[in-house]
Amino acid sequence: MFEDPLLLARLQFALTASTHYIFVALTLGLAPFILFGQLRATLRGDEALMLGGRFWGGLYLVNYGMGVLSGLVMELQLATNWSGLGDMFGYAFGAPLAVETMAAFFIESTFLGLWIFGWDRMGRWSHLACFAVVAATAYASAYWVLVANGFLKNPVGFEIRGGVAVLTDPRALLANPAALLAFGHIVAGALLLGGLVVAAVSAYHLARGNDPGGMYRRGITSGVTVAALALLPVAAFGGTQYAMFGQEPPTSGRTLSGTEIAGIEESYNGAAAEAFGVAGHLLMLLCWTAMVGVAAVGLFLWLIRRLHRWRWFHWILVFCPFLPTPRAWAGGCSGRPGASRGRSSTT
Repeated sequence: MFEDPLLLARLQFALTASTHYIFVALTLGLAPFILFGQLRATLRGDEALMLGGRFWGGLYLVNYGMGVLSGLVMELQLATNWSGLGDMFGYAFGAPLAVETMAAFFIESTFLGLWIFGWDRMGRWSHLACFAVVAATAYASAYWVLVANGFLKNPVGFEIRGGVAVLTDPRALLANPAALLAFGHIVAGALLLGGLVVAAVSAYHLARGNDPGGMYRRGITSGVTVAALALLPVAAFGGTQYAMFGQEPPTSGRTLSGTEIAGIEESYNGAAAEAFGVAGHLLMLLCWTAMVGVAAVGLFLWLIRRLHRWRWFHWILVFCPFLPTPRAWAGGCSGRPGASRGRSSTT
């Protein structure tokens, strides 16, 4: 099984992409907590609330740095292991990635630097505006990456000219259902992970009797609430994407004929890759069910005003951020790129 270089390349990229996504999802999930927490502190002039923003901002910065490093490794693997994809589809697939880097990531990094070094040097509203730009560009960056990812799942808006894919309809690329549904799923999933991490960190400190200025009492309440609210959208956006499986994309057959696609699929034994994919999806459903149970208990304890006091539940929350980690991404990335014969024409 592990003598197949294609499967090994997929497993390698799956591991790298899953590792990278842990940090991406966490920064996306933490950004709203920091932004609205700092907004509340700015409006009230409350130093205790501002201290909380600095604490969660520190966690954001660590994960942001790790996301950049793992992203560079992922780009290197994409260029070396999958150079054929870039040679043929680089003009269509690479365009949104270029926009993400130049128009989103660079702006995000610049204003994040201003936010880091602007504490006690900038006006409160100017400092808050810097992080507002960071949060907005972070989600814009996620959208552009998912536009590229959506093209791989449902290739639209291009033509083959001289053996190379040329982008002909940018609107179709930007409004690709595969990209939009994935973006909704990623946003909800990031908020779920961010809520669980905030709740887990707060629960750990509360279990140890550490709560300066009530920071962790506020953190566990807001974290559990956001995580509970994000659970259903995660399932809704994720489940909606299953409807696209097995459908022929609009550009099916433009790169290879149906006979050529059938020959490629018959010559390749993808049983191992399919097994990884199925296992990842089953594990994902099991973890989601466990998170529903934890969220239900957390909301009940909040209603009876015991969420801050019951330490046994605090220790359960500490381990909850491991539940939504992207195990299903590893399964999906190691499986075959397309769910149908038509999608195989893009690989």
